[in-house]
Amino acid sequence: MSKIKFALLGICVLALLSSCNKKNASQVAEKQPEAEKAVSATISLGFSTNLEDPRGVASILFKEEVEKNSNGRIKIDIHPNGELGGDGELIDGIISGKVDMTVSSAGNFAVYATKLGISAMPFLFSDFDEAWAFMDGDLVAEVNKTLEEFGIVVLSHFDNGFRCVTTTNRPVKSVADMKGLNIRTPPNQIVMETMSALGATPKPYAFNELKKALRDGLFDSQENPIPVIYNSKLYEEQKYLAVTNHSYDAMPLVIRKDLWDMFSDSDKALILAAAKKAQDLDRKLVKEQTDSYVSKLKEVGMTITTPDLKAFQRATSGVMNVFTNVYGEELLKKLAETTAK
Repeated sequence: MSKIKFALLGICVLALLSSCNKKNASQVAEKQPEAEKAVSATISLGFSTNLEDPRGVASILFKEEVEKNSNGRIKIDIHPNGELGGDGELIDGIISGKVDMTVSSAGNFAVYATKLGISAMPFLFSDFDEAWAFMDGDLVAEVNKTLEEFGIVVLSHFDNGFRCVTTTNRPVKSVADMKGLNIRTPPNQIVMETMSALGATPKPYAFNELKKALRDGLFDSQENPIPVIYNSKLYEEQKYLAVTNHSYDAMPLVIRKDLWDMFSDSDKALILAAAKKAQDLDRKLVKEQTDSYVSKLKEVGMTITTPDLKAFQRATSGVMNVFTNVYGEELLKKLAETTAK
């Protein structure tokens, strides 16, 4: 009998230990985070310029980095030359869910989130280093959050360079030469106001249709950064280039927020790392091309002028005040403090 009692006691002890072990395993499972879901996706990335443009070259690097580091789970389909629409259509497409990603001038996003246009204020920066420090700073990070209300997340900031004026029939050597120019601009209210302050008549027009518009005589002038002018061969329709550097053109690389929110933290990290590498390459190329392409534009027949920019700065000094009601005095004060020389 004593042996039977001992055996029964052993069974009870084993059962109790088993119950405790099950309870502990359950508690551990509850404390462990749910495993991150590995999302497979094909992302459309569209922009208005060609693959030779710095944003095109940098987009290819972005694609390669994302696909390599996700082991092919996340693929990037690149659509250059406005295949998915002009800049405005691409941004509309992201908001409506028809396009996944784009890279476009900050001022084009300002149609929705007005504060994004602040970096385009006339003569705000004297060189690339100043502009990049501003774009990578806290003020821009704060402003970028306003885009999320429209379902858009900023991944990094590509660079389009400093905008300059080209003309068909006459060189621009002074502010007086700007008067009466029928000039194409992006749908950027700051750039348009800047051109108006200089005496020109600005009109927004899709970039992917610009070359034909110049050929057809719809405009006798346009303004864009030097790399864009060369890489898009606008020199074939415009005879004169004035190096005015009147506005810095930042270009956010963006993604649909609902798509972004699908990714795990680790996937977000690899996408952000790829976006940063692409940003650095784009900036490097834009600076190099800005420095070297003036001579190339001379070689293809453009006449280059370098006006005294102090007069241009004086003529546009009131542009910031025009936007007080749009941006608010507090933001403009922060802008002035952040960019103070």
